Amino acid sequence: MTPDVRDRLDRPARVTPGAAQPTGSPVPEAAWSRALQLISQADEVALACHVSPDGDALGSMLAVGFTLRSMGKRVTASFGDRDFTVPRLLRFLPGQDMLVPPADYPAAPDLMITFDSPSIGRLGVLADSVRRARELIVVDHHPSNDGFGTLDLIDPSSAATAMLAEQLIYRLGGALDRDIATCLYAGLVTDTGSFKYSSTTPAVHQMAARLVATGLRTEEIARELWDRSPFGYLKVLGAALERVRLDDGLVWTYVTRVDRAAHGLPYSELEGIIDIVRRTDEARVAAVLKEDDQGAWQVSTRSKGHVDVAAICAALGGGGHHSAAGFTSHEGVEETMAKFQELLREA
Repeated sequence: MTPDVRDRLDRPARVTPGAAQPTGSPVPEAAWSRALQLISQADEVALACHVSPDGDALGSMLAVGFTLRSMGKRVTASFGDRDFTVPRLLRFLPGQDMLVPPADYPAAPDLMITFDSPSIGRLGVLADSVRRARELIVVDHHPSNDGFGTLDLIDPSSAATAMLAEQLIYRLGGALDRDIATCLYAGLVTDTGSFKYSSTTPAVHQMAARLVATGLRTEEIARELWDRSPFGYLKVLGAALERVRLDDGLVWTYVTRVDRAAHGLPYSELEGIIDIVRRTDEARVAAVLKEDDQGAWQVSTRSKGHVDVAAICAALGGGGHHSAAGFTSHEGVEETMAKFQELLREA
């Protein structure tokens, strides 16, 4: 991040007293009450989000972490990647001093809270800590979440986990300042595609208004998230577009480890390729296969609304949302796509 951007984002946070708070929640009040009780009784809280975190996962976790820390709690936060590195486009988020590598994460937390993870598997190497936690609160909005917590705060109707995180913050007696709002806004705009997706409801815009009222520089946040990339990204994107295919309403391509290594591009820089491929007029569904550093294929899929890609990805061991989902494959590109296309034809 450039010094001028960091200066603007790092100015002292401003609390917005009296801001309109979110109302209503499909999560039962008994579940919220139990969550508040568990948190109030804890001296230390371990937070986790899914591997290869996006803005919603990391932003929601850090926002709640700020609130817990203001309550006097000891906060440890992490995500379960073996190569523990915050994606470059999220390094502007405040609160990263709370992060520790998985090796330093509590092995058996008394209280653990997970964010934006629909399953234990998506927590990577932190899965054992999940299983050993005495109490586990799951905060998520994925319809495919299998309810793996001792207490689940899950709302598939929320456009982002950040919306649930904001609810939790207010219920804990917290208030929005600019650090918290920056984290939540990153989550909200990430999972709504900058308010383009069908999940963008009046409640989404009302939340955005509360966050912007803290003095956010939304144009700088947008630039960090979407309008920056290293030169090597263009080379790798070119390779991906060179091999793109259009098969009966499906547009797809892939990126190999060799592609990335040739231009020194980390895996975390590949997320935006799917948003370019999905623009194809002739396609109802888009998919991008990305080979990670361990040789597995991480498959991102998007639908223009008629096809439920979450159901297809769930059948392949993954999950997500109706129009945006993913899965992991340990087979080759052709074998992986043959299985995906067969399920797509059935759908």
